[in-house]
Amino acid sequence: MAATATFDFREDDRAPVLALRGDWTVDTIASLENDLSALAARLKPGAVVDVGELGRFDVAGAYLIDRTFRDSPAGEETRIAIRGQHVNAIKLLQAARKANAEPAPPPEKLTGVVGVLDSVGRSVGAVGEEIIETIGFFGQTLTVLAGMITNPRRIRWVSIVHTMEVAGLNALPIVLLLSFFIGMVVAYLGARILGDFGATVFTIDLVAFSMLREFGVVITAVILAGRTNSAFTAEIGAMKMRQEIDAMRVMGIDPMDALVAPRVIAMLVMTPILTFGAMMSGILGGLLVCWGELDISPAMFFARIAEVVPAQHFWVGFSKAPAFALALAIIGCKQGLSVGGDVGSLGQRVTTSVVQAIFMVILLDAIFALWFLEMNW
Repeated sequence: MAATATFDFREDDRAPVLALRGDWTVDTIASLENDLSALAARLKPGAVVDVGELGRFDVAGAYLIDRTFRDSPAGEETRIAIRGQHVNAIKLLQAARKANAEPAPPPEKLTGVVGVLDSVGRSVGAVGEEIIETIGFFGQTLTVLAGMITNPRRIRWVSIVHTMEVAGLNALPIVLLLSFFIGMVVAYLGARILGDFGATVFTIDLVAFSMLREFGVVITAVILAGRTNSAFTAEIGAMKMRQEIDAMRVMGIDPMDALVAPRVIAMLVMTPILTFGAMMSGILGGLLVCWGELDISPAMFFARIAEVVPAQHFWVGFSKAPAFALALAIIGCKQGLSVGGDVGSLGQRVTTSVVQAIFMVILLDAIFALWFLEMNW
């Protein structure tokens, strides 16, 4: 049975003392509210709460004591000093004080040149943190993949095949269609410009070089960045919002094994396949333009390619596909795992994922171009 909640107030020479007795719980403190409200005016800075004879104590009792001190003349500045020993008194009073603390004032909004510099500095800092986090996630992914190589039983083949179909195979039509039109556009431009010099036959070289070396793999990567990369972020982010990833960790399932690794492996397999399809589709588009506008037969078209276009250009473009695939998959999964608990965070991360992926594709392509130029390939 709960003991009645009572208190004594003594005004000593050094500091007032509020001695608590009995059980101060939500069931026993209702009758003390008016008495403590009247007592608040007599509390002075340095008042002491004696808990030596205090029984049970809960958050409701702590809140009532804290409110009494807040209503004192000193208000928020009144510090609650504890005398005596009790299991939960100090923790509960501190929790009540923190729960009732006023929120910090909003930071001062800077304007003018100082505001611009502040915004630029914060943006640079955020970019630096994002780069460090992405590099760390990249290393963690490589560690997981290495572990799967040494222990193939960890590989989730069903998830990999499903991702290959949804994220890769289903993207094949749009990749082929866009590459076909890009090949046609390149051929039309080449025919128009080179025709002024009487060198229309070099349109074949232009189409083959551009589609094999650059456009095929870059178009594929950009389409995957907008289509597949955003899907990775949205899927994993939705799971993060519904706390499914936390549930996986509780069940002993590593999200890196179950979510990230299958997507990375699927992208590494499907991106080169899609790149090859994009190259062939672009060359086909150029072939139709050359055949219809320049009267270059398909036999002459392919004979010219075999004669003047070295196979190294195909391998230069094809070698970029795994690097693009790894970058796209890691960015998409990392942004998905960074989603917070609200829909706004999900939308922001999806947008960030697509922007970062396209930026990384262009950056890596520029690095590859410089590298192959130096290597004279």
